[in-house]
Amino acid sequence: MKINANGTEISVILSQGNTEDYISLTDIAKYKNPDNAFQVINNWMRNRATIEFLGLWEEMSNQDFKPLEFERFKYESGGNAFTLSPQQWIKSTNAIGIISRSGRYGGTYAHSDIAFEFASWISPEFKLYIIKDYQRLKIDEAHCLEIGWDTKRELSKINYRIHTDAIKEFLITPELTKQEQSYTYANEADVLNVALFGKTAKQWRMENGITDKRKNMRDFASVEQLIVLVNLESMNADMIRQGMLLPERLKKLRQVAYYQMHSLESSNAAARLKQDIQKRIGQK
Repeated sequence: MKINANGTEISVILSQGNTEDYISLTDIAKYKNPDNAFQVINNWMRNRATIEFLGLWEEMSNQDFKPLEFERFKYESGGNAFTLSPQQWIKSTNAIGIISRSGRYGGTYAHSDIAFEFASWISPEFKLYIIKDYQRLKIDEAHCLEIGWDTKRELSKINYRIHTDAIKEFLITPELTKQEQSYTYANEADVLNVALFGKTAKQWRMENGITDKRKNMRDFASVEQLIVLVNLESMNADMIRQGMLLPERLKKLRQVAYYQMHSLESSNAAARLKQDIQKRIGQK
């Protein structure tokens, strides 16, 4: 997701609600130096005021923060030879307010509280442009959640019971402990995740810097993806009953997921279904 701050595009990693979004410091830094955003961020982090702010934020938000390392950085800050990168800060203090991502959409991201502080250091005027479009983004997000949440919940629970019943009947045996039973259910859920999304729930949380295990990538899925997920649940339940081994089931599920996603994305069937569900929800 991106916001537009007076013509400058800035990437945002959205989370559920309004308190845990991460905004790209790299994109903000390009406003000051398009050719060397990394250096801009490092210069900001050399400041004693910056380190004090980051440390205070972590102490208020992160129970695993390492205060002794923070104090060391604060003591050394301000010296001509002092340098501090986001990666050093994260590794040394176990910080969560700043994250570093690699790959095509990589860069340095920070919690919105920290990102606004960084933007203020770059330009108070630019900070206001960021805040204004960020507020617009959150209003749009709230509107989408309002009209889409019930739709997604309706879709996601259609074949859930069919799937869990098959697991309970054919994969859960009396000798399994409760922990092993829970693992079996979670493992089969991840079979569907890998088939549809190409990754497990744990991998998705790690890629997006999400530590809350209650957050599920299915809550962020499109209507098309949830329609396919419903079909995969039913199909996997049938294959479990047939005694089909996991590798073969996963192969078939991935083939079906690819075919059905391609078919749905090239038609407007999902959009019509979404409108129908919303209409029924509105009549309750």
